[in-house]
Amino acid sequence: MQSPRSLSALPFLSVSVTDPVKLGNGVQAYISYRVITKTNIPEYQGPEKIVIRRYNDFVWLHDRLFEKYKGIFIPPLPEKSAVEKFRFSAEFIEMRRQALDIFVNRIALHPELQQSDDLRTFLQADEETMERLRYQDVGIFKKKPADLMQIFKDVQSKVSDVILGKEKPVEETTPEYEKLKRYIYELEDHLAEAQKQAFRLVKRHRELGQSLLDFGKAMKLLGAWEGDSLGKAFSDLGAKSEILSIKLEKEAHNLLMNFEEPLKDYVRAVQSIKATMTERANAFKHQCELVELTKLKEINLDKLMLVRSDRVGEAEIEYKELKAESEEATQRFETIVRLMNQEIVRFQEQKTADMGLAFHEFAKGQAKLENDIADAWRGLLPRLETCSSPSHR
Repeated sequence: MQSPRSLSALPFLSVSVTDPVKLGNGVQAYISYRVITKTNIPEYQGPEKIVIRRYNDFVWLHDRLFEKYKGIFIPPLPEKSAVEKFRFSAEFIEMRRQALDIFVNRIALHPELQQSDDLRTFLQADEETMERLRYQDVGIFKKKPADLMQIFKDVQSKVSDVILGKEKPVEETTPEYEKLKRYIYELEDHLAEAQKQAFRLVKRHRELGQSLLDFGKAMKLLGAWEGDSLGKAFSDLGAKSEILSIKLEKEAHNLLMNFEEPLKDYVRAVQSIKATMTERANAFKHQCELVELTKLKEINLDKLMLVRSDRVGEAEIEYKELKAESEEATQRFETIVRLMNQEIVRFQEQKTADMGLAFHEFAKGQAKLENDIADAWRGLLPRLETCSSPSHR
């Protein structure tokens, strides 16, 4: 059994994304977040650090990790709102904050990603440094127009080769990998359908809540008009309806945050896995191409040695360089395979825990709501029964 002293010495890294604040106006407006890091890891600047980050900073971290850690499932980011009027609604901001908190903590808890220099930079650098780093990264859309034209020509040429049969797609077809691909694509479909139905549940709760609110107002107006015991009964019915409408709205929000959003998060997580699978496919194809090129270089070298050509020395250097590059590509592909095998186990374990919690929260919320509804109507029944008795007719 470990002593309290030894437990406190264990390395930990805890991150909180809090206090979203709207800054700027119009199209330049954005939300900033306070990111609080608590840790005892020596590489960090101290036990606690607070920085201000915006969504684009989280994007920077995600893209850097995806570029450097091939084979690892990089946690997904929440998508941007395509509808302008929802961008700064309180509910959307809270959903975004919660998703960003989950994103950065999954990285902080990952045995490989938590050691990333980019993560330390993200959690510690000042705002000016982060802004400079964001603009330093060069992507495809920051290339010169001439470079872009060449990229499009290369892609067009590749597509033409495939269509004309000059180039056959190189794909990994082991039984284990085929099984993994089938699992991922089917899981994506099932999660998307579950999230769609969860969305409908949230919508239904809100619609019923609004209907009860409108019904409650109408009953209270009718009660005020009627007066006497019947009017009091109508007013009580209206008041209960309004109270229940609030409970339904609250449960709709809970459903959204604790049930629909976790499902949506796992839809995004599967898409991240598919992005890693694309990287694996590219690595496999590159490895196969280099293996074939190395064989051709070896055959060419053997021919030159037979005729004692003066080009033997140059050809031998080219062959050795290509062979080394081929071995490196094979090692890179094998590393991706090894990491993906580890990652899928982690993913399934985490999914079981997260989905178990989401469904537990769903069942608990529904049970409480149904009890509240039953109690509300049950408490109202004696008063309504009094009004409906023969002595009051």
